[in-house]
Amino acid sequence: MKFAAFCCLALLATSVAVRAGDRPQFGQQFTRNMASDEKNLPDSFDLASGKNVAWVAKLGTQSWSTPTIGSGRVLVTTNNANPRDPRHKGDRGVLMAFDEKSGQFQWQLIVPKLEEDDFFDWPNVGMCSPATIDGQRAYVVTNRGEVVCMTLDGLAKGNTGPFKDEGRHMARPVDPAMEPGPLDADIVWIYDVRNELKLHQHDSAHASPLIDGDFIYVNTSNGVDRTHRALPTPDAPGLIVLDKRTGRLIAKEDEAIGRDVIHCTWSSPSLGEVNGRRLIFFIGGNGVCYAFDAFKEAPPAGEVKLMKAVWKFDCDPTAPKEKIHTYVGNRKESASNAYGMPMFVDGRVYLIAGGDVFWGKRQSWMKCVDPTKTGDITQSGLVWQYEIPTHSLCTPAIADGLAYMTDCAKMLHCVDAATGKIVWTHKTNGEIWACPLVADGKVYIGTRKGDFWILSAGREKKVLSQIDMGEPMNGSVTAANGTVYVTTMSRLIALRISGR
Repeated sequence: MKFAAFCCLALLATSVAVRAGDRPQFGQQFTRNMASDEKNLPDSFDLASGKNVAWVAKLGTQSWSTPTIGSGRVLVTTNNANPRDPRHKGDRGVLMAFDEKSGQFQWQLIVPKLEEDDFFDWPNVGMCSPATIDGQRAYVVTNRGEVVCMTLDGLAKGNTGPFKDEGRHMARPVDPAMEPGPLDADIVWIYDVRNELKLHQHDSAHASPLIDGDFIYVNTSNGVDRTHRALPTPDAPGLIVLDKRTGRLIAKEDEAIGRDVIHCTWSSPSLGEVNGRRLIFFIGGNGVCYAFDAFKEAPPAGEVKLMKAVWKFDCDPTAPKEKIHTYVGNRKESASNAYGMPMFVDGRVYLIAGGDVFWGKRQSWMKCVDPTKTGDITQSGLVWQYEIPTHSLCTPAIADGLAYMTDCAKMLHCVDAATGKIVWTHKTNGEIWACPLVADGKVYIGTRKGDFWILSAGREKKVLSQIDMGEPMNGSVTAANGTVYVTTMSRLIALRISGR
């Protein structure tokens, strides 16, 4: 079908409105809590028979992020090992869009890999960042470190602009521009974080854009070089703010976070209102959690604001603070960082930080912080801490007074959210990099070995199901509009109680 005819047909369709049950970003809107209010979700499923399986969509061969759902679309990132478009050959980062109800493929954003250094954009991992949906637009941080704004319908409804060079963007710099088609993304604007801010992206960009009003808050993935012992761009910011309508840079943090990054700046920001003051919470690659005032209005054109912290909380105050990269590879003593996001629930900030999973000590903590204070609140703001005797990469889930978290030693933990006292633990069969999802009285979690667990949420541990998925799961589970979404390395699976 000709592109023009395809566009004409698409214009007859009505866009799906945002629904209350959508999950448009990684974690709950603003707070980042990995708990959901969804009901009537399955406590078991069978891939072979199709029991409680609504649909299955094929991805690439490596998928590391969490799906997001909004306005009738499901977005997930992957690689290009199973091309949807045979014109795109070789290693690429890919964002795929599917119809929420049927799982039918809608369009994709194809992004060439950075080729000058593997440690900028690691081979074959594709695109690693979860997308954020805001009404009829979607935002993602690509493998090249770009924040890209797209329409949610793709080019099937025409090129809405102002960006018109999709064909150039999807081709490698050494190749001629390609001809865009109806199954390609419709880009609205691009902000190239890596090049505009002259920072050093490490391994791959990982960021979940936080949208509040007209503003996007994004961590930058600034990190070490390939030796893991030097910071090429120590003065680059760890957190920036863009105008969501235009992609204009309006602010960047001014806390010198980049000077003490032990590995990379991969933790995304969250938001909460504290005593009537809207605060952005962010853990830098230096293992310190900061609170910044949220923006109410943009500065004048051409002006970039410098953000000073309202408070800061050192997640590991006894860690080495000088010559931190001499501790690289030390599994007993090192600086700390965070992979998961800080989250704001019931007037408290909950976070997990500790030794780097690849290069640091085998130690982490979940900490509960009182965000009502100002200044250095490392001591005064600590409400409680729960020690985890290994690494943890997760954002916790908090529901009904309980906090759930995972670690890299195959363990799911449940603790009292008010006191940090242990309630129960559960040993799985595989290492866990994903966050737990708590929804409908159930805890959902997948492992890197390929076993998927569903347990009862609550103070009494009870295993409801254990399913062998046949391949690793690295992204977290998402629930939206009566459906549970599970991403394995090569599949996006929608689970729904059969007959609903």
